[in-house]
Amino acid sequence: MPTAIAVTSPELVLPSPDRHTPTAVALKSAGQSPKAYSLDQALTEMHQLIEYHGYVIVLCPASAPQAVRHRLHAIRSVLESDRIAFVRSELPPLGLSVLALQLRQLSVCDFSPGVLASAARLLSHYIYAGALLGSVARLDRVPVTLRSHTKSWVPGTQFAVLAAPRTAMVKATREAVLPPPEFGTKLLYAPGQLDPAWVTDTLADVWQAQGAVDVPLPAESARWWATGKLVEFAAAIPDISVLYQLVSSVRREDCHWCGLELIGDRCAFCAAPLLPPSERVAAAPEVTTGARALLPRGAT
Repeated sequence: MPTAIAVTSPELVLPSPDRHTPTAVALKSAGQSPKAYSLDQALTEMHQLIEYHGYVIVLCPASAPQAVRHRLHAIRSVLESDRIAFVRSELPPLGLSVLALQLRQLSVCDFSPGVLASAARLLSHYIYAGALLGSVARLDRVPVTLRSHTKSWVPGTQFAVLAAPRTAMVKATREAVLPPPEFGTKLLYAPGQLDPAWVTDTLADVWQAQGAVDVPLPAESARWWATGKLVEFAAAIPDISVLYQLVSSVRREDCHWCGLELIGDRCAFCAAPLLPPSERVAAAPEVTTGARALLPRGAT
């Protein structure tokens, strides 16, 4: 069976685009309080996943409550298993959903569990995640200028905010432009209490998106963006063959601690750093020039 991709909430599970892509596992142990779901139940849940899939990759938002993170680490510690990888991500909720979908798509390919888990960091650099907001007065996850704070109190003002792979903010008008992806993407958007027209018309056109798809808004989105007046969006590479090429282009190493393959500078399963030959500086995995050339072109 493919390596299991797990998330901390059912709302982070996007529909499978085809019959080959497995769904993600929404961990009950992460979505319910310790009183509602005991540690014994959580251990049983994870043990069954390991027995069935062999390895489990858990995507956990960096914004998740401490209780959730502590519970996940307690499960791994009690099971004494090196087959569970916890991957924390700074992506906003919809962007994390897209990342989970991409890992699900790649899980049916010939990548080993270690490569698949460490690929999460690489793929995050190719997900453009942001939101259309009715206010940035309480936003603290993206730098906000004093001028933007002041404008956010003017009725009807909307802001387009990019949180990843870099941060940017503009007043949302027909002439406003957020930095576009330099490769072809598909746009997913999740409406909250705002009209999505600016996202589906202006943004999709400027970004030359290969279609715009309406998806449900994750419950965590309003807390992450500090307002319910929003439309969250995420643009990402939809072609699995391109995703496969991106991951395949990165040099693979063997973890000196657990023996699993990895890409980048740290094992996602045991967290051991990659040993030198010559003291390596921690950095994001590099993609070869040839692989970059294979990216479908979008807006430039």
